[in-house]
Amino acid sequence: MTLTISAVLLFGIASFVAIKTRSTGGGAAVLLFLFGFFTAGTGAYGPIHDLVASFARFLSQLGH
Repeated sequence: MTLTISAVLLFGIASFVAIKTRSTGGGAAVLLFLFGFFTAGTGAYGPIHDLVASFARFLSQLGH
């Protein structure tokens, strides 16, 4: 069974948690940066989406 979650939903929840827990650091900054690009749909969306999708495929192949 495969579970598919929208990247916008995932980054939105993670951003909310990062803000509520007052996480400050590089990880939180990257998380909020990615959330902004996925929701904005700017011209940079394509390359950033491809990078995140490639990383997700890499992570999914680690378990095999």
